[in-house]
Amino acid sequence: MGDRWHVQVDRSVCIGSAQCVHHAPAAFHLDTARQSHPADPETDANEKVLAAAESCPVEAIVITVLGSGEPVFPPEE
Repeated sequence: MGDRWHVQVDRSVCIGSAQCVHHAPAAFHLDTARQSHPADPETDANEKVLAAAESCPVEAIVITVLGSGEPVFPPEE
């Protein structure tokens, strides 16, 4: 079984570019204020969610391994 991820969006940083929705439409949606939200904060590790995080122009999406809290994105320096 693969990793499970915890996905969160820092809405104080989110600018509503919708790149996350473009890359992973099943995983993210924008609210009426054009702020991104994960469809489900707990998800199976997958390339589309990672691509969405990587495409965010302000790095508002944070992904950690569920349980351990180990960072997936953004990577630790």
